[in-house]
Order: sequence, then structure tokens, then C-alpha cells
Amino acid sequence: MEMVVLQHGDDIFEEAVQVFWKEWGNESNYKFYKDCMIHSCINSDDIPLFYVALKNKKIIGTAAIIRNDLNSRQDLCPWLACLFVDKEFRGKQIGSELLNYGLKLANDLGYKKLYLTSDLENYYEKYGWTNNGVAYGVSGGHIKIYEKSTS
Repeated sequence: MEMVVLQHGDDIFEEAVQVFWKEWGNESNYKFYKDCMIHSCINSDDIPLFYVALKNKKIIGTAAIIRNDLNSRQDLCPWLACLFVDKEFRGKQIGSELLNYGLKLANDLGYKKLYLTSDLENYYEKYGWTNNGVAYGVSGGHIKIYEKSTS
């Protein structure tokens, strides 16, 4: 398995847009995902970064590091988002590897912590992520914030 930070023009770029959108988008926001991902490729020396786990040239997992995950906590940055592992590969520590790769990327860019939001119970805790309160979304609901040191 290999981790690949997406670059526009990569052989897998269009497929990656489809995977991210299928897992995280809806029928009306394909252009949102594609535009975000195209513009993330302009400067790989900073965020946002979208990356994938590949096995035999097949995308088996995704994640991204972004400036804000559409929530009220604008003071926290960067955020890990879009963590996904293909059903066929779940239970094989791919999620853990995607998380660790994100921590490494954030550390390499000089960030001391990485944040994420999730409503999953006891998933991120088993990988050492700490609950850091809640964030409010644009729809008015709230969701748990997790953080982890990048070092």
C-alpha cells in the first residue's frame, strides 16, 4: 500500500474526485469537491492537501488536511477530514495509517496539532486522539472535536 498526495493531472486525480464526492458529497455538490481538490494541488507546500491510500493502483482509502471543516472553531487549524476506507479493506489498520500519514504531513508543514470532528464513538480514542469539546455547524447542530499532537 502507498499513500499519495493528489496532484492535478495525476492519473488517479479524476477517480479520486469521484471517490471523495461519492463518500462525502451529495448529488448537488460535485463541483464543490472538484474545485476544492483542483485548487489544493496548486501548492503542495501547504494545506489543503487531499491524499489517498493505493493498493495495486486502486484507491482503497481517502483523507484530507484542510483549513476548516465547516464548523464554528475557526481558531483551530488544520483539520483532518474525509477519512474513508473501502469496505473491502476495513479492519486492516488502513484508517490508522491514513490518520498517521495526516499527522506526518501536518508535522512536516510545521503544525503542532491536528484536529477533526466526528460523531463516531471510541474510534479515534483508540488511536490516541483526545476529545476537545464541540464545534457547531452551519445547520445549528454540534459535533465532537478531537485533537492530536503531530509530533
